[in-house]
Amino acid sequence: MNDVLIKDNTFLRQFETSFDGHLAKIEYSSQERKVFLTKIVVPEEITQEGFNESFIKAVLHHLQENNLRVVPTSPQIAGFLRRNRQYKEMLPVGIRI
Repeated sequence: MNDVLIKDNTFLRQFETSFDGHLAKIEYSSQERKVFLTKIVVPEEITQEGFNESFIKAVLHHLQENNLRVVPTSPQIAGFLRRNRQYKEMLPVGIRI
């Protein structure tokens, strides 16, 4: 479960991926060079172990490639960043999780 393909749906302000015919999404808002990851929605039909983490990683890599900072307001995404300190440099100055 490594290669999750994401689509940035700027109209709905969400990152999307399809898995087994179901749409998972991470909603966001953006301000200047910061992206606030506000909510992760994964249908209960997606039971693949590790899917959520792979999806979050794919979104973080996309943001990293675009030199954007991340502010996780979703508890699940903040918890992921707490457990995966390699993404710490993506947080804006003054933001601690």
